[in-house]
Amino acid sequence: MNPRNCLLESFSVAVKAADPLHIVPQHLPDPPRGRTFVVGAGKASAAMALAIENSWPANAQLNGFVVTRYGHALPTHKIRIIEAGHPIPDENGEQASREILAAVKALGPEDLLLCVFSGGGSSLLSLPIDGVSLRELKEVTRQLLRCGASIQEINTVRKHLSAIQGGRLAAACKAPIMALIISDVTGDAATHIASGPCAPDPTSFSDALTVLDRYHLDVTPAVRQVLLTGVERAVDETPKPGASVFTRVENRIIANAHQSLMAAADYFQSLNIATLILGDTVTGESREIAKGYAALAKEIRLHPQLLRAPIVLLSGGETTVTIRGNGRGGRNSEFLLSLLIELDGLEKIYALACDTDGIDGTENSAGALLTPDSFIRAKALGLNAAAFLTNNDAYTFFRHLNDLVVTGPTYTNVNDYRAILIL
Repeated sequence: MNPRNCLLESFSVAVKAADPLHIVPQHLPDPPRGRTFVVGAGKASAAMALAIENSWPANAQLNGFVVTRYGHALPTHKIRIIEAGHPIPDENGEQASREILAAVKALGPEDLLLCVFSGGGSSLLSLPIDGVSLRELKEVTRQLLRCGASIQEINTVRKHLSAIQGGRLAAACKAPIMALIISDVTGDAATHIASGPCAPDPTSFSDALTVLDRYHLDVTPAVRQVLLTGVERAVDETPKPGASVFTRVENRIIANAHQSLMAAADYFQSLNIATLILGDTVTGESREIAKGYAALAKEIRLHPQLLRAPIVLLSGGETTVTIRGNGRGGRNSEFLLSLLIELDGLEKIYALACDTDGIDGTENSAGALLTPDSFIRAKALGLNAAAFLTNNDAYTFFRHLNDLVVTGPTYTNVNDYRAILIL
């Protein structure tokens, strides 16, 4: 067995378990009496739209459009695919969101609004609320992504600066709604995936202000005033749990991190490698989470009283990175660099950390690989791992080692995949 190839294959298995082309058809409803209009947003939305087209009855009406990240479009015939900015929203996303909202308002009770949402949808479905410009929304988003806030905190702010998220899309629609969702957030709450366009929003304008203050974000007076006005005028709030609009809405999670971890576990077990799943809801600073995982891996490797090699430690979720340097890298490569430092070249431990969408942060890699000789190879190249970590430059570090994992777009997204293989 080649450990490096084994880890790469396990990642491929995990991604395939969340492939929209296989999953979406199982969840499609019957066509309505009227027309079916498809809308959506996210890095998996183009593949989800294609899956609908491939499975929809030929004699049933079907049209619509979805928004996906640049480079993630697929060839469809009835559902229009629009590419837009991610993770920072742009004008394409704003215009597409405006068109989506207008089309949804025109649907009637005999029609069906079929939605497809996945990770990345919060940025792609970007229609600022009245009083906030797209330029201001871009800057708020940029600061939120750099400050170390959780995705739930980030989306609490985004929902209250949006005219379409936080259940507002559902509120604008008179037709029944089915939303098929591929989850990229811990806990799989529909309200946090793509900022929940069709889901009840339990958060408030006041909660959004709290996030801004907690992370000391420097927002414009206009942004702060919109949120303050929202606190004062409850009538402008996002639709809450129990609102009547949601009696005709179904939000259905069709893929998540747990399913992918289980698929990877089955793969390792087929190789007679024991598996320990550490959870699919792991959050916290990437470098700090890595320290805890390194301690567990070292305990198993050096003191195998309870857990014995060969064994693989699997985990998912969404860690965060507080950016203080000016390097390149995402949360998965940063996790792996911190793990490398903690393991200090310990033999017989291999690891992979990748994002299932094929994009670690904003880079062209999904993540990276670590082998027992990574530490020695880095020293031979004159690479100071601690200095690269301090500068948030894990991408550059692993590029020098030729250990980046580059897959291109996977057309799905169930968040992080981490595997630590101990032989």
